[in-house]
Amino acid sequence: MTHRSGGRMALNETAGQGDGTAAGPTLESLLSVMGAGALEPYVAPRGLGVVVEGVTVLDPLEAGPPRGQVVLAVGVDPHAAAAVDVVREAAGSGAAAVVFGPGRPGRPPEALRAAVEDAGTAVLFRTAWCGWTELVGALRAGLVLSGVPADPAVAAVLPGDLNGLADAVAVLVGGAVTIEDVESRVLAYSSTKEDVDELRRLTILGRRVPEWRVAAMREAGFFQALWGSGDVIHRPAHGENPERLVVAVRAGGEILGSIWVAAAGGDLPPHASDTLRSAARAAAAHLLHHRSHRTHARLVEDTARALLDGRGSAEVLTERTGIPAHGHCGVLAVRPGASCKGEETGRLCALLSVCCGANGLTSVVVPVDQGALVLVGALHQDMRRAVEQVARLGRSLVRQVADVFGPETRIGLGTVVDTPATLPESRRSADLALRALLSAGEHRTVASADEVAESIALNQMLDTLTGADPTPETPVARLVAFDAGNGGGTLVRTLRVYLDHFGHVPDTARALGVHANSLRHRISRITEVSGLDLRSPDARLLAQLQLRLLERGGREV
Repeated sequence: MTHRSGGRMALNETAGQGDGTAAGPTLESLLSVMGAGALEPYVAPRGLGVVVEGVTVLDPLEAGPPRGQVVLAVGVDPHAAAAVDVVREAAGSGAAAVVFGPGRPGRPPEALRAAVEDAGTAVLFRTAWCGWTELVGALRAGLVLSGVPADPAVAAVLPGDLNGLADAVAVLVGGAVTIEDVESRVLAYSSTKEDVDELRRLTILGRRVPEWRVAAMREAGFFQALWGSGDVIHRPAHGENPERLVVAVRAGGEILGSIWVAAAGGDLPPHASDTLRSAARAAAAHLLHHRSHRTHARLVEDTARALLDGRGSAEVLTERTGIPAHGHCGVLAVRPGASCKGEETGRLCALLSVCCGANGLTSVVVPVDQGALVLVGALHQDMRRAVEQVARLGRSLVRQVADVFGPETRIGLGTVVDTPATLPESRRSADLALRALLSAGEHRTVASADEVAESIALNQMLDTLTGADPTPETPVARLVAFDAGNGGGTLVRTLRVYLDHFGHVPDTARALGVHANSLRHRISRITEVSGLDLRSPDARLLAQLQLRLLERGGREV
């Protein structure tokens, strides 16, 4: 019996059995080429060795689908009684399989399983992250690729291993290889000991062809020729740019990407074009497999984001990630240092994922504005030890991220909760803790909400106050006006530091870098200009709040 990890049901027989030797693409070869992420088997009474002759969408007005078709039951709920009728009719027409949409959460009814067992036609489910349109294209491409022979060097590459594929093609063709998607983003590149040209270096470092180069090729009509020709395009050496070959990778009428070969250390061999043409046919299966996997990864991320935003389903998350439906979990809010710009968010998320894996934790990393959220599941069943796990992870991550993106890195630790359904609560506490860590005067790099409770409470109080500017009659307002008229913020900043150091003159002088006598003169000037009574607790409290509001409003304090 063959099992799908975490799936709905098991297959009744070993894949490939039932119909004998196949005369064409089979369900088994089709699913192998497509990879995980688009279809999941439910029941296959005759195994997966059934020959597939095509793909068709169910039409209720027609008598039945042609023989050997994979029938897409668009709009038919697998939980409804109509699903049983679809299976029986498809079996009567000799269909290879029926594909239903995800339907409602939960296991399909036993009536459907019984009908499948009786009819003998395989039933599969379309995953939620692969739409019907994408599935049609993937199935048709898969049918074409199922019978494509490959060079032994390429055939030895594991499905979806694009870096391995790039290295294999580089050996066959005799050049430096880059595999790109249709948006000119780098999916993989070969390792080479030869010197590479500047364009290849920029493309690899940026993980995509530079925008200026893409614009130039688009203006010259290069992409139109590439996607339309179906053959290898030769680009002669020009200046410092070496000779290049490029071919589109396609299957079933769908363009999947392109393979580029640059001469490295000499001219490309005469057979390079023929070899690249053959390699492109074999590469299509790898690109299709890779696309399926990436689609699944994006859906996992989207599912986690929706749940953390309070609008998603914990059940869907557990199904797609393997995180237990009942068990301790939590969220960490990560703000990297200043060197992490927008285009490096992917690098940050990859680093966080690797670090979580190194700590033996199941995680999903979700990029957000200015940072990332790390959802961690399957924590220890003892609450105290689960909290310790999150704390250790936070300390480990803050060191790793700070080493790469700068010492300003901060991580807020969310409350450990009992089930994924309550993760939005953990996310809120993580966000509050991170915000407190980012407050002026806070020197800790990682903390939980209860460890920075005072800062969180102060932030919440300040949030209730309207406007960033103090009313004109207050001492702080008069001090701000005085500094503005004298070309600086000396007195306002002095007051802020003085209050932060509880009126202790030596500490305040050291923080400002001035002599204690100069500081005493400034303090006298502050009381003279503003009328602030530094002996009054209420006056000091009001001044502190207004100074913090000024800081929030972008004023230099």
